[in-house]
Amino acid sequence: MQHKFSPKPILKIFLILCRTSVLWLCFASILCLTLPLFSCKKDVSKNMDLELTEEQLAEQKQFELSAEEEVKELVKQKAANDIDLNFWSNYPADILAEEITRRMTDEELLSQLFMFGWAGAEPSKLVTYWVEKRNIGSIKIFGWNTDNIELVAKNITTLQNKAMSGRFKIPLYVATDQEGGWIRHVKGNTSDTPGNLAIGASGFPQDAFYTGYYIAKELRSIGINMNFAPSVDLYINHNSTIIGPRSFGDNPEKAAILATAFAAGTKKAGVIPTAKHFPGHGDTEIDSHGKLPVIDIDKDTFFNRELVPFKYLIEENIPAIMTGHIAFPQITRDEEPASLSKIFIKSILRDSLQFKGLVISDDMMMNGATNYAGSIARAVTLAIEAGNNILCSSTTPQIDSALWIENIEKMKTTPSFRRSVQRACEQVLCSKIEYFKSENPVPILPDIKAISLSVPSQEGTLFFIEQACRSITFYQKGSLPLWPAKSGKVLLAAQFQEFFDEGVKRYPSSGLFYFRYNPSNEELRKSCNDIKNLAKSYDTIMIFVPNETAVTIAQSLSDSDKNVIIISALSPVPVLSGFEWADSIVLTYSYSPFTFKTLFAAIAGDFEPQGSLPLQFTRRN
Repeated sequence: MQHKFSPKPILKIFLILCRTSVLWLCFASILCLTLPLFSCKKDVSKNMDLELTEEQLAEQKQFELSAEEEVKELVKQKAANDIDLNFWSNYPADILAEEITRRMTDEELLSQLFMFGWAGAEPSKLVTYWVEKRNIGSIKIFGWNTDNIELVAKNITTLQNKAMSGRFKIPLYVATDQEGGWIRHVKGNTSDTPGNLAIGASGFPQDAFYTGYYIAKELRSIGINMNFAPSVDLYINHNSTIIGPRSFGDNPEKAAILATAFAAGTKKAGVIPTAKHFPGHGDTEIDSHGKLPVIDIDKDTFFNRELVPFKYLIEENIPAIMTGHIAFPQITRDEEPASLSKIFIKSILRDSLQFKGLVISDDMMMNGATNYAGSIARAVTLAIEAGNNILCSSTTPQIDSALWIENIEKMKTTPSFRRSVQRACEQVLCSKIEYFKSENPVPILPDIKAISLSVPSQEGTLFFIEQACRSITFYQKGSLPLWPAKSGKVLLAAQFQEFFDEGVKRYPSSGLFYFRYNPSNEELRKSCNDIKNLAKSYDTIMIFVPNETAVTIAQSLSDSDKNVIIISALSPVPVLSGFEWADSIVLTYSYSPFTFKTLFAAIAGDFEPQGSLPLQFTRRN
């Protein structure tokens, strides 16, 4: 005779006790001890001489789920009756977030969705009011107030203390753009790294991982807990001046792998990575700060090119994604920005790609958003309705701005809009609870005295030198290396003192020719004439070419009989054609001190560069 074991009588007894005199916590503890008995596998069943039919197993599983729901409901009831409940109360994240949002006023709900920046070295009275009185959920550190990183940490401490003095004691998300390379909003002593395109040139995922890690470690020391990086836009349009070296390259798979590694390194340091700019800003020359970029690609290209990096990152649980102010008319059949689009956020990002994390808008003050919406207030409404959780603004709105007044009014008159705000707020709170109560969050209040010991990171400095070495690319090797003992007379031509400093260390007797980064037409003509005349007295001219102005000056040497070495920075595109006459073309991808140091080491023959061009480019004759 087979013995059949049923959990129903035991569970029913405990549920009755829980509803009467035994505390729910006691029940939960006992349940944890007894549930393993109810989930016996087949091999365990054999040992106990038990064999449950498929129907009994299904019934058992359903009963276990029902019991879990009963427990969850008891916890919800306890939270609802907790008059002292706040952000730090000991409840599961989803239950606590739900209960806090249930108690919030319309003003408190809407405020949690806002992330504001400010102008000046210290927080203005206006942004302080938004944090202290209206309890906005996040702040953004922009590049115009970050030269003194100890002061940045002090400002963060002040604002965090004010935020946590609010009714629910909710800390702030503190974000910045520290992509590495060209985009480095927090300055001071933070590492000026070789950048994403340099990582693409090396092609090593570990370079991406440790770049994200060391950047995030520095941000952590300052009190910044969210980084708007990595930028996963593909460098498809080689004429782009807004993405360019911020990209890992134009290959979707390679960019996806490097971006995923960068995000993993960021998370390892305890900072929240944010992939941007969904669904991809790389196939346009237009900057969405000024106007709305329109990318007219078909659905097949869109899903199999632009979305590839985001698919990889979502599979690896990227916690946040930033939406871009970009239109894809073949996807939406109009020029609605992705940041304001239900199709992109709800249908594609949430439903199709199954993204569960936070959706954060790009700066809502950009013309790419406001021109389409008609006003900043309307843009905020559309962004919330589309499914954004956090709305970023580079400037601090006035207290009685339309952005606030109109959306509060809409919450009171339109129940569906209020539900959208409440859902977004609940997701923000749930994310915060899970993050700030995790094992490795950024401390809410930074240790200001310890910043100088960790920024810049000594380990990071050694790594970035090595990474810069791996990125240097001899696109046209020519007669390189140029051994200093056999170099003859060398002329260094550039716009940056750091270039001259490193060059003179290798070639001490070098002549120096300085020209402006953005000269007037008259200055440009003079620089072209001056360098042509000066070059006659030298054997080798090394000229730094980071922009089109420098291209014009460098081209003035095309008729000389000298050994000319063209050195690019940031985007390599300006030097990839038209310089076949030069002896050598060397590609670098930033103005970083690490880049200048390793550049001259490579030219002088200290090592053989292994970097490769991270773009598909057909060279013209």
